[in-house]
Amino acid sequence: IENYSRHLQRRPPGSPPWTLIDYFPDDYLLIIDESHLTIPQLRAMYHGDRSRKETLVEYGFRLPSALDNRPLSFEEFEERVNQVIYVSATPGPYEYEKAERIVEQIVRPTGLLDPEVEVRPTKGQMEDLIGEIRERVKRGERCLITTLTKRMAEELSTYLIEMGIKTHYLHSEIDTLERVDILRDLRLGVYDVVVGINLLREGLDLPEVSLVAILDADKEGYLRSETALIQTMGRAARHINGKVIMYADRITDSMRRAIEETRRRRNIQEEYNRKHGITPQSVKKAIRDITERVRGVAEAKVEYKAETKSELIKIIKELEKEMKLAAKNLEFERAALIRDKIFELRREIEEDPVFKK
Repeated sequence: IENYSRHLQRRPPGSPPWTLIDYFPDDYLLIIDESHLTIPQLRAMYHGDRSRKETLVEYGFRLPSALDNRPLSFEEFEERVNQVIYVSATPGPYEYEKAERIVEQIVRPTGLLDPEVEVRPTKGQMEDLIGEIRERVKRGERCLITTLTKRMAEELSTYLIEMGIKTHYLHSEIDTLERVDILRDLRLGVYDVVVGINLLREGLDLPEVSLVAILDADKEGYLRSETALIQTMGRAARHINGKVIMYADRITDSMRRAIEETRRRRNIQEEYNRKHGITPQSVKKAIRDITERVRGVAEAKVEYKAETKSELIKIIKELEKEMKLAAKNLEFERAALIRDKIFELRREIEEDPVFKK
């Protein structure tokens, strides 16, 4: 029914839908966190939805009026915004254009400086990187390494493990609970190094990390843009010995701007520390094991075994019922775990030669 909400709400064709924003008072304050990511997502919502539904309409799976059950366009969203605060360590052009006032919160009460940044050549980078890692391991500190490709991340993780370094590879196929486990284990010292492709999306707050290594730093693109580099460098800003090493054979414009901005922030903090007699201290943050609490709500995983393909399909159908029931009862953590298990079993059908017959 919701596909044709326009008729139920008696709206004219092409009119914007009602949203939560319509229920706010005229003088409401909107705070957009991580605006450098949120603003582009708001822009994309309407166009992504429209593209999908136009295809459904074109092939007769939806009536044309289904196009009006949609998110707000960005222009419609802007019309409904009264007063807004954009919050970001790396604001985009839109925020600078719209902001009537810009307030910088650079000074940290801990006195911690932004990390030192060093650019090193790619020749001999593995030997150099391993030396840097071993130095941190001796001091009980942790490292993050970001690569550009999945293959490089996998090969680097395997190589570091063979070299006797406790390493884990953080990739997109790892589910949410396991990701939390890996990052907690990094803090506890189960691993000394985590290798990943996109370490921006993890919301990482890891005070034990003193080294961030960025491989292929001179390959311009989304993950090596000025914004991405500044955000990635910030992963080392919780530790007193924080350092960033970029491995590159040239300094791109994005690298130069990111390095200059990080140094500018570091200088402001240094001046503040001198003026107020502050000695920098690393962030001290308790390591809370939230995974056990989540699993307590989500219930324990059950192992399912099947001898034949038909048995496995039957198990999947039963799990789908359980997942829908959990979602209906608002047990979303449990539903997510069951969903992940369904994906595993479906993959087993596709990959196992026994079930392909």
